Formats: sequence, C-alpha cells, structure tokens
Amino acid sequence: MSPKEFATVADAEPALAVLQAEPSFAAVPVPKYLQETYWWAYTHPNAVRVFERQWLVNLILWGNFARLRDAALHEMGDMIDGKVLQVACVYGNFTEHLVKRLGPNGHLDVIDVAPVQIANMHAKLKDARKVTVQRQDSTDMQFEDASRDTVIVFFLLHEQPVEARHKTIAEALRVTKPGGKLIFVDYHRPVVVNPFRYIMVPILTTLEPFAMDLWRGEITDWLPADIPVTQVKKETYFGGLYQKVVITR
Repeated sequence: MSPKEFATVADAEPALAVLQAEPSFAAVPVPKYLQETYWWAYTHPNAVRVFERQWLVNLILWGNFARLRDAALHEMGDMIDGKVLQVACVYGNFTEHLVKRLGPNGHLDVIDVAPVQIANMHAKLKDARKVTVQRQDSTDMQFEDASRDTVIVFFLLHEQPVEARHKTIAEALRVTKPGGKLIFVDYHRPVVVNPFRYIMVPILTTLEPFAMDLWRGEITDWLPADIPVTQVKKETYFGGLYQKVVITR
C-alpha cells in the first residue's frame, strides 16, 4: 500500500488534529528509519485512525495485549508514587491503565518523536494532571541522569535498527535512578513447538524488519558497559513469543 492509497483509509472519520510540538522540542526530527519503514503505522495521520483500536492491538498481539500490559504494570506496583517515564506512545490502553495507578506523588512522562503520536496521546488522556507528554527522541533524551524511578519501554525495541536500539537502551538506563527499574516488553524467539514461531517469521520480516534481532539475541546484550546494574529478571509469555525483562539499576 502506497502513502497515497493509505491516505484514503478511514476518510469518513474526522481528521485528527496534530498538535504543535512544544517550542523546546520543535527541532526534533523524525528518524529516517521511522519515516521510511513505519510511516504506515506511526507517522502518517491515518495510522492513528487505523491502529488506535483496542481490539486491533490485541489481535496484533494474538490476544495477549492485556496480559503483557498487566505484567509490565505489576512491576510498578498497585500505587505508583514515583516518577515514571514511558518511552514512546503505545496504541491501546496501556498508558491509561498506568495513569490510574499514579498515587498522590506519582508523575508520568511520555515521550515520542512522531508529532501525530503526541497528538493522539493528548486526545486519549482524559485526566492529564499527573502526565507530561513531550516530543523527544528516545536515542537522545532530554532528562537528567538518574532522574526517574521507573522507565518502561513497551514494544519499541523491535521497531528500531540496531544503532538506535543501542542508544535507546543506554538512554533509558541512564535516566533510571539507582535502585529503580527499567522494564522492557517486546518480542522474543518462540520455543520450537510454538506454531507462531513459523507464522511470525514472514510477518516480522515483511512488516517489521528489525524485529528479528530480538530473536537472535538478548536485550541484555545491548546494555551499555559503563552503567552497572544490580539485577536482571526475564520472563517469557505465549510460548516464548513475548518477553518481559526487568533491570534493576
């Protein structure tokens, strides 16, 4: 499907108003890989109208969205009173469920590099009193070292080429406080007897060309050597197709 053809999808729906980026982040460019590889899913205005449907994101994850969402949120606790950073906007109700857990002193920062995703996040949040949404690049975050109690990276790494992935992981770890958690949820190499192992190969290689890196290596392989961590926990789900990696700094 070409960009012109994609633009005709959901024309009957009202157009999504793209909010202007905040002045301090107005110069942040959309990465070339995102424009060329994922325009249809994240940067084109019609992408939000197509993919921002709870049933669809659940279908894309073979019915596992709620399970993976709740597995990530479980690591943060029932009430979150610290500073949380969500790296990249997420289709579906992940952020809304996270916001519900924020306590009196809890605060969530959400960053994304695509203007249409920032606009969509503003539209989704009914109560944004404890949320700041900013346009930033995950590979060069504008936050101080050790400034966040928890950092969550939910299904972002598989969308990035290796150089960007290295930088995103390094930045996420950099801004995590000592003793804080860095949580990754993403794809993983399924076990041999899982039929989705064979179904997913043509899907990922065609639509998500960087995703197979997560089948060939471990997330911990990309951790920066100059920032020590105290603990790494890994769990897999749905016959190994998905993983949660929790790194305590």
